[in-house]
Amino acid sequence: MLHPQAKALLDFIEQHGVPPTHTLSVEDARRFYRERRFFTQPEPAEVAEVSEHIAEGPHGAIPLRLYKPLDRSDDKAGASKLPPVLVFFHGGGWVIGDRDTHDSLCRHMANASGCAVVSVDYRLGPDHRFPAAVDDSIAATYWVRKEANRLGLDGSRLAVGGDSAGGNLAAVVAIAARDAGDLPIAFQLLIYPATDMRRTAPSHTTNGQGYLLTSDTIGYFHDHYIDDAAHDLDWRASPLLHPDLSGLPPTFLLTAGYDPLRDEGLMYSQRLSEAGNRATHICFERQIHGFITMGRVIDEANVAVELCAAQLSHHLNIK
Repeated sequence: MLHPQAKALLDFIEQHGVPPTHTLSVEDARRFYRERRFFTQPEPAEVAEVSEHIAEGPHGAIPLRLYKPLDRSDDKAGASKLPPVLVFFHGGGWVIGDRDTHDSLCRHMANASGCAVVSVDYRLGPDHRFPAAVDDSIAATYWVRKEANRLGLDGSRLAVGGDSAGGNLAAVVAIAARDAGDLPIAFQLLIYPATDMRRTAPSHTTNGQGYLLTSDTIGYFHDHYIDDAAHDLDWRASPLLHPDLSGLPPTFLLTAGYDPLRDEGLMYSQRLSEAGNRATHICFERQIHGFITMGRVIDEANVAVELCAAQLSHHLNIK
């Protein structure tokens, strides 16, 4: 059954006539996404340091924001003085979202894990169609690895992660890094990732209406990002379709029970495991897509953040 807090949020949205994303212009959709965070997201946590950076990619400059966590009182002697780093790709259907929409999540994730977080402002559709977001994400990850020492980070303990569209990009970066052989990634954190652009998994039907992210909105995002149906079969858009998922880093994949993307997340975690990778999948059965950023109104969101942070700490050997 749907969590009462998630249901209350959905009821509030309906009662106040909040327009569905797919009915909005891209500019309005981006503005609504930025503004509604103040209602659902926890207050941004204080961190040790926040700084802005620019990475260069094949399409030009890529803005980044680096968060360094507060000192952890339980650090043991001999532990690395430099924190590991999570390169994080925000959600928003490759069309909306930015560093600000996920600022609170990145801050809380950094403090809870002891891991620095670099949030990537990759290019968005429809201004920049597939594979621009992929190209930016790969270039940003290489940049973080190259500049790690200068930034005060341990580049040998590098993870990628993201939610929704960002989870898709993190999965693609991990595959691309494996294939290139020159970008070691220690862990991937995939939060209700989109893994199959064909959108044929059963949960797209069973959860396609009534749970915030609808099939109409998914179609809106898809069509603003993908301009050629053949791209749906490209593994850089649909990592689930890559024929070889072996040799990938340990993975923690989180899904939500009332999410249209639920089943393709489960299928991706299963394929990772079948390919011989260490992959753990947890489903918050009562939750909706996007819930992890909604800790002000959904208590399980804060639990999910702590769980993700614990996995980061474990796999990146943070003492």
